[in-house]
Amino acid sequence: MSEARIVACPEDAVLDVPRAIRVEGFPPASTVTIEATTMRAGQAWRSRAAFLTDAAGGVDLAASAALPGGSYAGIAPMGLVWSQEPDDPARRLLFHPDVAAPLITRLVASDGGVVAGAAFTQRVLAAGVMRREVHEEGLVGTLFLPAGAGPHPSLMLLNGSDGGVNEPRAALYAAHGYATLALGYFGMPGLSPYISNTPLEYFAAGLAWLRRAVRPVRNFVALQGESRGGELVLLLGATFPEAVSAVLAFVPGAVVHSGQNAADPKVGRNGPAWLLGGKPLSHLWEGNRTATWTPFDEGPEPHRHELALLTALNDVDAVARARIPVERIRGPVFLTSGTDDGSWPSSRYARMVCDALMASGHGHEVQWCDYQGAGHSMRTPYVPATGIVHTHPVSGRVTTGGGTPAANAHAGDDAWRA
Repeated sequence: MSEARIVACPEDAVLDVPRAIRVEGFPPASTVTIEATTMRAGQAWRSRAAFLTDAAGGVDLAASAALPGGSYAGIAPMGLVWSQEPDDPARRLLFHPDVAAPLITRLVASDGGVVAGAAFTQRVLAAGVMRREVHEEGLVGTLFLPAGAGPHPSLMLLNGSDGGVNEPRAALYAAHGYATLALGYFGMPGLSPYISNTPLEYFAAGLAWLRRAVRPVRNFVALQGESRGGELVLLLGATFPEAVSAVLAFVPGAVVHSGQNAADPKVGRNGPAWLLGGKPLSHLWEGNRTATWTPFDEGPEPHRHELALLTALNDVDAVARARIPVERIRGPVFLTSGTDDGSWPSSRYARMVCDALMASGHGHEVQWCDYQGAGHSMRTPYVPATGIVHTHPVSGRVTTGGGTPAANAHAGDDAWRA
């Protein structure tokens, strides 16, 4: 029998590169358990799965199904990553505070006697990508510039109701050649802690600043947002169509919403989120005859926010007043959604957007990826997808985004490739 070993290839690469993980040299038809441990923001995340070796004493995670009782089931080449859970369930940060710090996953394979080990490195910040903090002209965010002189196409990235900025995703776009501004609009030093009464002109200023700062190839600036950010990028594309080259809306809303879970308590969750020209935009909860928060507030934990939104969507007049006029968008539109979205009905919303674009004769490509059984969380590829239930950082409510770790991991990976 050859020497037992575990191999992960490539050993060192950017985060979104899948790894081929194999076990070799164990006794044939034996049970081998593989444990994976990754340090993330100061704590360990762990997973384990057992496999039956083949006639040559090997296991290939791309072809071998995990036995029952482990962190995941079935065939999943990167299942040891997306199924990881943290030692402290209350702390679920997936990345180090310093985006330049790599994630190192250590693998140990054992059949109860023979032990083999290996490791692989996932880099968020690719070689040559430059990171620059932005505190100019009232804007707060982080700019990532691709390697090479350029010019490059550019993208502005907007977070959802958690606030802050998504530096890891922005860095990955830069790794693929996009000069990316992760622009904060609340929940960061120098900005409001709440989404309430956010002026859309702030984002128009961000688009103009990005064009001046990076002089993108063909003047191309795309927008990408997730959740409330997905609502927002559709709204910005419709409001400032001449400034937006393409819209990528992940689990978006098709209507303008109120402040909801990220609202300023003084304004209330039924108050406006967005302003234009100093005036609030009409939103779904405004004058709504059927809307009630009761299914969300009084339902069992973890609360399912979607249930309240469904009551609001029964008022067709309110929906019409709040609908985002996506037919004004002058570029390609990319949409993702999950059929088990617990935060809001993203599949229904994405269908509304597609129908409106089709009815208007939209002259650009429209692509919609709707994932069966997936929820609201579609993260960057090859990170843990187990954080389905969480305490909202603004409202403090315990909510579920829906889906399962396997479905959400597939959705996140596939949506990124798309």
